[in-house]
Amino acid sequence: MGESFDGFYIRPMVEKDLDQVCEIEKTLFSRPWSKNDFFGSINDDSDIYLVVELDEEIVGYCGLWSVLEEGQINNVAIKKEYQSHGLGYKMLDQLIKEGRSKGLTAFTLEVRVSNVKAIRLYQKLGFTEAGVRKNFYEIPKEDALIMWNYF
Repeated sequence: MGESFDGFYIRPMVEKDLDQVCEIEKTLFSRPWSKNDFFGSINDDSDIYLVVELDEEIVGYCGLWSVLEEGQINNVAIKKEYQSHGLGYKMLDQLIKEGRSKGLTAFTLEVRVSNVKAIRLYQKLGFTEAGVRKNFYEIPKEDALIMWNYF
């Protein structure tokens, strides 16, 4: 399982990736997941976690938890120097394809209302706005836009 494009390779996240993943997590998020959080998720057969790799460097990752026929997308990250090059689209498209191959028929996620670039990416992938969770995020406090994509 995996997809290559322009020297990048999308493949399942494995334990040896976690140090690099956690470094990215710390640089991008105010409340980063721990190594144990990711370890638990990649070892749950119902979850799907992917990385984007370039010459053995992890440059992005994403993941979801499966609940019945729904996929809750929890983590989407691309290193700042690799953002706006289409990697997020390709990575999430692959995540959704793998989720659909496991029988998932709907995907959901939350995003900061101020994260316009991410919202546009999710809309490009077919996600639509479904509501707002007031004060969902901390540091800084901000509302979350809830988005869904049904197949």
